[in-house]
Amino acid sequence: MTVRPRLRRHRRTKIVATLGPASSNREVLTRLFHAGADVFRLNFSHGSHADHAARIALIRALAEETGLPIGILADVQGPKLRVGAFQGGRVHLQTGQTLRLDLNPTPGNTRRVCLPHPEIIAAAGIGTTLLLDDGKLRLRVARKREDHLEAEVVVGGPLSDRKGVNVPDVVLPIPALTVKDREDIAFALDHGVDYIGLSFVQRPEDVAEARGIAGGRAWILTKLEKPQALENLDAIMALSDAVMVARGDLGVELPPEEVPLAQKRIVRTARQAGKPVVVATQMLESMISAPAPTRAEASDVATAVFDGADAVMLSAETAAGQYPFEAVNIMDRIIARVERDPGWRAIIDASRPAPEPSSADAIAAAARQVAHVVGARAILAFTATGSTALRVARERPDCPVIGLTTSAATANRLAIVWGVHAVEVAEMSSLAETNEIAVGIAKAEGFAEAGQEIVITAGVPLGVSGTTNTLRVARIE
Repeated sequence: MTVRPRLRRHRRTKIVATLGPASSNREVLTRLFHAGADVFRLNFSHGSHADHAARIALIRALAEETGLPIGILADVQGPKLRVGAFQGGRVHLQTGQTLRLDLNPTPGNTRRVCLPHPEIIAAAGIGTTLLLDDGKLRLRVARKREDHLEAEVVVGGPLSDRKGVNVPDVVLPIPALTVKDREDIAFALDHGVDYIGLSFVQRPEDVAEARGIAGGRAWILTKLEKPQALENLDAIMALSDAVMVARGDLGVELPPEEVPLAQKRIVRTARQAGKPVVVATQMLESMISAPAPTRAEASDVATAVFDGADAVMLSAETAAGQYPFEAVNIMDRIIARVERDPGWRAIIDASRPAPEPSSADAIAAAARQVAHVVGARAILAFTATGSTALRVARERPDCPVIGLTTSAATANRLAIVWGVHAVEVAEMSSLAETNEIAVGIAKAEGFAEAGQEIVITAGVPLGVSGTTNTLRVARIE
């Protein structure tokens, strides 16, 4: 069997890089991939469908050229809540004054402004907190009427047209998917993206709605950025294929001291469920305009790696920053250095969740243990939908995981999963053939040499999802 040698990452934690004006031509995209980007994010809050179609085409051409699966995340905007416009475009609100928020579209002033979201007015109560402009201004509802709110300005400051509104205290009766989101999801699915990122999820029903629309054509990656989502974390996790710790809006609606604890809780819950988890927002923020990160940012990335996150994400650093290549490069270096540290392996092993009572989990746990005992160079997991590779990755083994699948879509989706090197293979007709393919790929892709051993997991009957039931050790000849 002939397998084309491919690029191999020498780290387990993956990197998601956001594309934008600074990173949307073929040359930059290729440099970002070779620097370490495993998944590319398309932010549908910005850009046209034509822009995104061009980026998708570039990514798929790069994947074809390199022979490596590359994941594509379509991140939809969600229900962004904003105030209306002001006379002159800007006002300054004084702490202690009263501001009326109503449904009148007339441009506002220092005494009133349009709040074009009757759902907020209906759901708010006396004492409800309203955060404006990413939390820079804070209001508290003092009086409520059917068509407006009277709010005291607790923290004042400048406020300009159409700044965002956050309501951390209340579950708002608004759908997670807007008309624009539905159009964007339809476009993304038609163009074969691998993950749909859901913004501002509050309830499990929000995820279920998106799953129904996707119909299995992409994994649903739920962004956890609302306190209400944390209150429903287990149910939301169960319905999601992957999750993201979206620290931007989460940091607006939660006190700063709560955000690190929320991050650790989400990562821990995702690892228990065996769902990929991405840590995102402001990881290397200073590199938007500087060629090197701060020491605190380097430590932030390292913390996510020590926690066992599947991936870390760059946003404006690669989308609009001056140093997109350098940002990916230094993130790759930080991850690789942490994963070489003996303390990292000790922490990962100590935080491993117990296997669930299923044959798939039993095989995955046994594969990790056997690989460790015999010093196997890799675990090769045959997987139809990605489930087996996910279960093995959940074990966080101390050798690489090679996900072997007959589905190009599954191979792309596994690009975000901790430690998994995905390879698309042809259909097989016997266990002997799976052994031959696994050995050939382990050799060709540089994971094992003659005389070394690998661990192979597969299911009988072959090619049927959910049948993982065999575990073998093979020696490379």
